[in-house]
Amino acid sequence: MAHMMHMNNLKQKFFISLILAIPIFLLSNMMGLQLPIHIQFTDSHWLVLLCSTALFFYGGSPFLSGAKMEIQMHQPAMMSLIALGISTAYIYSLYAFVSNYILHLQPHVMDFFWELASLIVIMLFGHWMEMKSVMQAGDALESMAKLLPSVASVKQSDGSYLDTPIEQLKKDDIVLVKAGERIPADGVLIEGSGSVDESLVTGESRAITKQVNDMLIGGSQNGNHSLLMRIHATGDASYISQVMKLVSDAQKEKSKVESISDVVAKYLFYIATGVGIASFIIWLILSKDVSTALLRMVSVLVIACPHALGLAIPLVVARSTSIGAKHGILIRKRTALEIANKITIVMSDKTGTLTEGKFEVKEIRSVSTKYDDNQILAYMAGLESESSHPLAFGILNDAKAKQIKPVSLSNIETLPGIGLQGIQDQNIKLLLVSHSYMDTHQINYDKTTFNMLSEKGYAISYLLENEQLIGYIAQGDEIKEDAKAFIQGLKEKGITSMMLTGDNEKAASKVQQLLHIDKVESSLQPQDKEHIIQTYQAHGEKVMMVGDGINDAPALSRANIGVAIGAGTDVAIDSADVVLVKSNPLDILNFFSLAKNTTRKMMQNLWWGAGYNIIAIPLAAGVLAPFGIILSPAIGAILMSASTIIVAINAMMLKL
Repeated sequence: MAHMMHMNNLKQKFFISLILAIPIFLLSNMMGLQLPIHIQFTDSHWLVLLCSTALFFYGGSPFLSGAKMEIQMHQPAMMSLIALGISTAYIYSLYAFVSNYILHLQPHVMDFFWELASLIVIMLFGHWMEMKSVMQAGDALESMAKLLPSVASVKQSDGSYLDTPIEQLKKDDIVLVKAGERIPADGVLIEGSGSVDESLVTGESRAITKQVNDMLIGGSQNGNHSLLMRIHATGDASYISQVMKLVSDAQKEKSKVESISDVVAKYLFYIATGVGIASFIIWLILSKDVSTALLRMVSVLVIACPHALGLAIPLVVARSTSIGAKHGILIRKRTALEIANKITIVMSDKTGTLTEGKFEVKEIRSVSTKYDDNQILAYMAGLESESSHPLAFGILNDAKAKQIKPVSLSNIETLPGIGLQGIQDQNIKLLLVSHSYMDTHQINYDKTTFNMLSEKGYAISYLLENEQLIGYIAQGDEIKEDAKAFIQGLKEKGITSMMLTGDNEKAASKVQQLLHIDKVESSLQPQDKEHIIQTYQAHGEKVMMVGDGINDAPALSRANIGVAIGAGTDVAIDSADVVLVKSNPLDILNFFSLAKNTTRKMMQNLWWGAGYNIIAIPLAAGVLAPFGIILSPAIGAILMSASTIIVAINAMMLKL
């Protein structure tokens, strides 16, 4: 809203200033020369003075107030240069007016009212276009906030539905979403099923079929069926609000390239001021004419404004982070965009990254005469009843399908890198563990069966009762449809692929063969992943780690770039530099593409901004004057404004 008000203010100032400038253009001389269309009448010079004064204080106010702020902060920059240029032109023109029309001194002193008017009008137009570009760069993100409907149909205690403003929605409200309506807030589907279009929210191109207990994202478009949902998050806690905050925070963060451009822009003020004063002195000595010397100084001050340099990076970043958000790629730390081009190896977790993370029970067996297979499943379901691990869902879903009630256990505890333990009847300790625990504690198990199931790629867990084996379970997970294309994409970029998994060696090898992964480390505990990353970094590798952002938090934090994949509506993952909303590994390749294109645009804009000043300042100072090439202040203002517009257009051309 503040940007919109500022843009409208600039637009208004531009048009009013243009109206004030027209009499000046028609009644005064340009650089002492009469234009083809020139009007003059008695005392017309007073109208020129009046319009110029109004134009200086009204149209020039953004630059004068901006310069005041820069000086107060001891950081003179762009606004200070513009203010110095227009103030010099106005004050000298006042001196010329008094000398010519009040004191009637000879010879006639040339004024700069024409140049002053053209400077202010062109500068205002350039700033207006710049602000418009900045707003357009963020429009993709702002449009997300407009996806939410204004009202929602909330279920009342008597079973009726009441249209309620979405600002009044509360957690656990039951809301009816009719066919074709937009989903009003984040929540869980509790009744009905149908397809939902999330393309404008997460960038998911295909409509997604939603079943009971699936998450619904506010702003998504419902398909042809009515859905009943329970509100899960509203306001600042909603997905859209979190995304907008993440992107806003990322845009405020300074990258290394931007820090360099800031330093250059800062010193450019002193360079331009020095060159301006030097050119004034040199031209005064050479021409013996104050007006000519002053023209050169004003030209240098105006043309040297580091406007393009100041916009070079922020515009690209605003565009880049907005594009990423629209495609479900959330950049939490902007430095990730710069580091991405240096990544040499991508390490990824298996479950949920390369595979679906939706385990299905393939085999469950009791190896004890005390229990049958269903009882073993009941014990396992009891242990997994409070777990969010992907393996837990396979067990719980199988128990539910077979209508087996989980055994009630006490003191259930997760043992990191080992499994789960719980107590039954105060004296029976149950453990659900991997084969590595069995080997470490020298507990016998059927290795032939283990090898056979592992070669199929299954994850195998063992159930122990007071350290005695009583059963095992084998679960299978499907490889993601796009996993192979992801690994192939890394190879084409010259990046090494590596899978880190807690699965046994044979199961990991099966996935490696199917996907043609370069390297694999198996049977890992969570802390092992962080150690592996450190080892590779010590050998000069730049590492990207891809995981779920929860179990892999230490590894994500340790990596040069940590990527949390499949975050869904929970995008506030502190350990990740980049958050992928969808669970599609191809979005990692999309991130690399976005980072490459962003860096290229940054460098193009940086070189344009810096290169423009390197060429323009000497020309404005008059180094090519012997060859008849001289830049006037007006031409300088046009070039300066053109450079900012070119930078803005170049930023807007950024694509994924």
